[in-house]
Amino acid sequence: MQKLEEKRLSHEVAADSTAKVPVSVIIPVRNEAANLPRCLEALREMGEVYVIDSQSTDSTVDVARSYGAQVVQFHYQGGWPKKRQWAMDTLPLAHEWILLLDADEVLTRELAREIAQAIQNPKVNGYYLALRIHFLGRVLRYGDARFWKLSLFRRGKGRYECRLKSQDASMADMEVHEHVIVEGATAHLRNPLLHHNTESLSHYIRKHDEYSNWEAQVLLQNEAVPGEIPPSLFGTQAQRRRWLKKKIFAIPGSPALLFLYRYLFRLGFLDGVPGLIYCSFQAVQMFHTKAKMYELRSKKD
Repeated sequence: MQKLEEKRLSHEVAADSTAKVPVSVIIPVRNEAANLPRCLEALREMGEVYVIDSQSTDSTVDVARSYGAQVVQFHYQGGWPKKRQWAMDTLPLAHEWILLLDADEVLTRELAREIAQAIQNPKVNGYYLALRIHFLGRVLRYGDARFWKLSLFRRGKGRYECRLKSQDASMADMEVHEHVIVEGATAHLRNPLLHHNTESLSHYIRKHDEYSNWEAQVLLQNEAVPGEIPPSLFGTQAQRRRWLKKKIFAIPGSPALLFLYRYLFRLGFLDGVPGLIYCSFQAVQMFHTKAKMYELRSKKD
């Protein structure tokens, strides 16, 4: 009798270990062969994984397929939708829940188990995930580096806001600082998503050059786009950041102020040299955006 019970339990454990979490994962990529193995290895328990490629010139496609991911090519011609929203609108997703990840993000076992439990709640349509940023070999704990993003939601209940209609390939082919808007209740998951922020500093700089092209255009708009998340000091983290950014951009010397705020007042110096570089890059990013705003104004005069 005892042996039969042990055999039954062993079968249950085996069934649990092979069960897939009914979630469709979407990963936008371009030349991410170095990051993808770490990302995809952590997704073996997910129901399905789509890698949306933008004509990578490295081994990204081969790496993705070697892990069983489905690879789809995205050819951006400008405008809207961009990469993630296009994938959500176009792919024959098999599951009710969508998880949006980047190639440099890694799902922990604890977070995977929490997701499996969370998606069973019929009252919640979306979940915010906390990013734990790894930068130059160190976890950043200060400098205002930790933030939340709404990455897990029911299919058909979440869509990206569009902050700029007239976009082109110089502004990146996927959503930059647009956010997912979810119909219905949302909640926060406890376990963090690991975010390895940089493959190399050169890669980081090239990527953020495209981001500043987009942000300069957005900040020069005089009117809000319908459906855009409004900036608010007392709203979500995304709304607070957007409100503060709008205010601080108008201040002379704001890149220097941003550096002092992150590095001194938000204790970025406690993260050592990586903290110094991270806070400096955030300030440089703001400077690039302001310089490009000036350039765009000059062309209109």
